[in-house]
Amino acid sequence: MEISEVRIKLMTDPNDRLKAFCSITLDGAFVIRDLKIIQGGKGPFVAMPSRKLTDKCPRCSAKNNLRAAFCNDCGHRLQPERALKGTDGRAKLYADVAHPINSECRDLIQEDVLRAYEEELILAAQPGYVCHYDDYGEDTFAASEEDDWESPSIGISEETLHTGPQLDTHANQPLRGPHIGAKRGPRERQTAVLASERDRPPSDPFGDGIL
Repeated sequence: MEISEVRIKLMTDPNDRLKAFCSITLDGAFVIRDLKIIQGGKGPFVAMPSRKLTDKCPRCSAKNNLRAAFCNDCGHRLQPERALKGTDGRAKLYADVAHPINSECRDLIQEDVLRAYEEELILAAQPGYVCHYDDYGEDTFAASEEDDWESPSIGISEETLHTGPQLDTHANQPLRGPHIGAKRGPRERQTAVLASERDRPPSDPFGDGIL
């Protein structure tokens, strides 16, 4: 594995332990964002991207933060100290979204990220400094992915997906191709019923209500 790029987003509060967010690109092909550079007692270290752990309310099954005293949905009082504890006795409130699985990989990431962090501090002190942390062009990439997406419904056009199957005006039956069986699905049956209701002549109201 090669870390081909590291980007740093410096925090503005000098008194905050969170010094920067960073992202790494692996092999020029895959980006992992929201790693954190945190000032520890022995110097800065890199924390992996993580999410808060939750549990479910025993009354309504709504998800709540493990530190919540009451359910956010129904207000039920929750049991304290619900979080599992690690070997050090501390409650586990977060889970890593992505993380290395051996010390060699962790050391590689930490060395490259902290080196890029020191370089970014030098660049930030120069006039005209611009942070490029968010300049990955995800919006353009997502738009191209959406353009390339094809409907999983093989043999059915986009117009049919939005308007429903076309009807044969003579038999009030959905038009079928050779790859579709003769058995109607629920949507086709509903379309045929609506078509027959539409073509039915209006009933004569004369005599309604006479027993």
